[in-house]
Amino acid sequence: MSATPHRVVVLGGGFGGLYTVQALVRAPVQLLLVDQRNFHLFQPLLYQVATGMLSPGDIAAPLRSVLAGHRNVTVFQAVAAGVDAQARELIVDGGRIPYDTLVAATGTTQSYFGNERWQDDAPSMKTVEDALDVRRRIFSAFEIAELDPVQAERDGWLQFVVIGAGPTGVEMAGALAELARGTLRNDFRRIDPSKARIMLVEGSARVLPGFAESLSRKAEARLRKMGVEVRTGTRVTSIQGRRAALKTGEREEVVMAGTVLWAAGVQATPMGKAIAEATGCRLDSMGRVLVEPDLTVPGHPEMFVIGDLANYQDPSGRPIPGMAPAAMQQGLYAARTVMARLKGKTLPPFRYRNKGMLAVIGRNAAVAELGRLKLSGFFAWAIWALVHINYLIEFDSKVLVLLQWAWTYFTRKRSARLITGEGGLMKLIRRGGAPDAAAERGRAAG
Repeated sequence: MSATPHRVVVLGGGFGGLYTVQALVRAPVQLLLVDQRNFHLFQPLLYQVATGMLSPGDIAAPLRSVLAGHRNVTVFQAVAAGVDAQARELIVDGGRIPYDTLVAATGTTQSYFGNERWQDDAPSMKTVEDALDVRRRIFSAFEIAELDPVQAERDGWLQFVVIGAGPTGVEMAGALAELARGTLRNDFRRIDPSKARIMLVEGSARVLPGFAESLSRKAEARLRKMGVEVRTGTRVTSIQGRRAALKTGEREEVVMAGTVLWAAGVQATPMGKAIAEATGCRLDSMGRVLVEPDLTVPGHPEMFVIGDLANYQDPSGRPIPGMAPAAMQQGLYAARTVMARLKGKTLPPFRYRNKGMLAVIGRNAAVAELGRLKLSGFFAWAIWALVHINYLIEFDSKVLVLLQWAWTYFTRKRSARLITGEGGLMKLIRRGGAPDAAAERGRAAG
């Protein structure tokens, strides 16, 4: 009777977890992928769902479908509650799952820097539900402005504030500008969407602070050309309802906005704290696990922590960036380490290969930092598009997104502009007041 295969439990179906599993499908191991969702989500394109360019299904791949052809892989949808490091068991809402090797890759969630009360008024975009909520808010703001009889209120609904000018914030601000000044320009009768005020707020001295300064300047210039109001060196001191209080130096200002969006920071999921409590390992200020050079938890070589959940420092002592390429590389390394151990071998420490950074601003506009090569404009935009198409998991998603992008590029139309989930929309409409139908007909007849 053969021995029980080595049990590898992978927690998280993002890039790190999925790449780990896919690299082990031909190894003599028993694989279990655990995730609280039943799909892999390509988070970098959530802003396109929020602005009506793509539908959620375009950037999500069912995990069971992706792994259906591999008999040694089981997908288990569950919420992880903790780890029993001594018993080598993952604790989930349905019980306990034993493992010989655990790979934790649960990523990050949004951080409001201790101001979680802002979350309801300034949503972020980390999940499909987040993106759909943001989409509802954005398109509802235009609809309510169309119905509101008071000019000052209309102007307020047509103000959008994006907090945080990293790649997500820059991409969202650019998409909002293209939506208002292109897609929706001729869709309304009482309002002019092209006059929407889009404000991008950043606490540091420049947008895209992780990029070279020259690229940051070009990105800001392009945003301003698109009509985005860029506020650098500006902190948010309060968000309440539709009011955002901003402070630039000693000057304070309260902005009335129809939609406030948060793209300012992230923190590790609670699994980082759970692993620390189970193993005694240290966490950084973001709640990420400080891992060994081989991506394992100190004192627990059977437990890998990868992707955004891990704080892995390069030879210079700096943590590697929380981006998809890093998670992919770490997932492949964890898988190769497992295979090497089964053969009684060891691998050298993990080394991150920096493939560069990309951020799109809008149509034919992006910035790319690829080692010493720094690009902007159309060529950077083309590279961004090709890279993001390549990172989509399923072939049909690649085709659908490519076709949708081509359609939007040539027509400027966005087909996924649905307002779903009524929420408080009707209350807001009633509060603003609908235009008098008879008066509207009279004006039209005149």
